[in-house]
Amino acid sequence: MMDSQVIIVLALLLGSLATTVPVFIALFFAGLAGLMLAGIDPQIVIEVLYRSMDKFALIVVLFFVLCGNIMTSGSIVQKLIKTADAMVGFLPGGLAVAGVLACGFFGAISGSTVATVVAIGGFMIPALVRHGYDPSFSVGLMTTAPVLGVVIPPSISMILYAMISNDSLEALFLTGFIPGLLIIVAMSVYAGLFCRRRGQQTRPRPTVKELLAVFRESIWALLLPLLIFGGIYSGIFTANEAAVVACFYAFIVEIFIHKDMRLRDVKKVVVSSAVTSATLLVIVSGASVFGEYLTFEQIPDRIAQAVMANVQSPWVFLMAVNVLLLVVGMFMDIISATLILTPIFLPLLSRFGIDSLHFGLLMTLNLGIGYCTPPLGVSLYISGAVADRNLLYVSRSVLPFLFIQIALLLLLTYVPELVMWLPRLVYG
Repeated sequence: MMDSQVIIVLALLLGSLATTVPVFIALFFAGLAGLMLAGIDPQIVIEVLYRSMDKFALIVVLFFVLCGNIMTSGSIVQKLIKTADAMVGFLPGGLAVAGVLACGFFGAISGSTVATVVAIGGFMIPALVRHGYDPSFSVGLMTTAPVLGVVIPPSISMILYAMISNDSLEALFLTGFIPGLLIIVAMSVYAGLFCRRRGQQTRPRPTVKELLAVFRESIWALLLPLLIFGGIYSGIFTANEAAVVACFYAFIVEIFIHKDMRLRDVKKVVVSSAVTSATLLVIVSGASVFGEYLTFEQIPDRIAQAVMANVQSPWVFLMAVNVLLLVVGMFMDIISATLILTPIFLPLLSRFGIDSLHFGLLMTLNLGIGYCTPPLGVSLYISGAVADRNLLYVSRSVLPFLFIQIALLLLLTYVPELVMWLPRLVYG
């Protein structure tokens, strides 16, 4: 009888998602229906909703959303791009490499793939095409490079993963630096080789005076990621407090130093951030109700037992999880996927001897790549709108870059030392 109830609830959830019912509604009502079918008093849902909102980690997410909106509304994004261009613009494919580096800079502040696609891709795709770069190459590069938004800390999905797994958020953040650097290097090398083969014209190397002028203009923008990570790892403030500090810093810089945001614009930015944050909180609450049903029915434990009975090798398990998460990433936003799948996978990790920090990075990277994987990745549609191209064109454009990222994903999966070296160095 229990199995039939589970089948009914899963069918309700999948059917709702297939008919484009919003994710949070599908999760909420599927969880509520499951609890009622199991004979649980539906009033428990009120307690679940309260518990899901009463988590300090969510405040961190809300403030990083606000920080990203402040930067997008002001000139910090343009200054970061200008700095990246000054640093690498003279290399073969320099402007393309600058776009990748700018995604890394912006990811070190915003924590979101979608925000990085909109902010950096929206600026860089037209700029690359205007400077004679191949349009397909430009679209593909700036659709996939924003995965750095969730890999390089601070990452919103990492914050949610740490909230569920009870891992140290500071240690989890450290897992993203080396993978992020590998992605930047690999995509930059490919961009340079591609542009050199096409005979893309290079620009002269900037003089020291020109470089200093750019750094002087962008110094306040560049200090923001240094403030965040320097404050966290020097012990001045926690990762939770870093989000608040970053917001106040960004407001002060944009209003009083750059003067690209007026005081009357503050209300618009705050309201926009509040709407985005409210959407996120609603998704969290819906996922929590569904998670309560899964816990009551002991679904994670049953899945763990089934997996252990059929899969003996950690290598095989990780490969299966990679494939599953890549597929899930195409259909579901990274926040919902993290909230739903993390409790299911956590019981399996210790049985296969997999570090939860290592797995948190793999989950984040997988779901980030899923965002730009055809045919349903969200980033594909955003880039298509920016470049005024159809989905088929964008899907073809991203394929070379997806191969690079998936190859790096496999490397990070089976060489965990690349992920765990920094956390072990800092925390032992």
